[in-house]
Amino acid sequence: MRFSLALLTLACVAALGAGAYAADTMAAKPTVYAPDSIKWMDGTGPLKGAQVAVLSGDPMKAGPFVMRIKFPDGMKVVPHSHPDAEQVTILSGSLLFGVGDTLDPSKAMTASAGTFASIPAGIHHFVIAKGETIVQVYANGPFVMTPVKP
Repeated sequence: MRFSLALLTLACVAALGAGAYAADTMAAKPTVYAPDSIKWMDGTGPLKGAQVAVLSGDPMKAGPFVMRIKFPDGMKVVPHSHPDAEQVTILSGSLLFGVGDTLDPSKAMTASAGTFASIPAGIHHFVIAKGETIVQVYANGPFVMTPVKP
């Protein structure tokens, strides 16, 4: 009897949750970006020389956001950290990705298109683009890059 009651309770909770989800999704409209509709902007600060496109949220405000960064071939991002974790997927090209306080390509791994990286908050890391490289970053704002050596 307990097993059946537990299943019934679980089914009711699932149905209520699905109804709430359906109501929320019916009120909201999806945001879809075809590659040619993405608006790229010039990067600033440590991303000067790259291009950035914000796809969701606002990286300058508290809360989740998604952005893309397009690195030109050879661009280096010096060792830095972030106050929050970041999730990075390489969409095209490749990066040398390293952990540490110095930009040392010999201590970096090559991360090619399709690679996913989860970088915990506070970890000192650097990247070097190999060919034009586009990455997608998911994190919580505000997005802050703190160089190891200012």
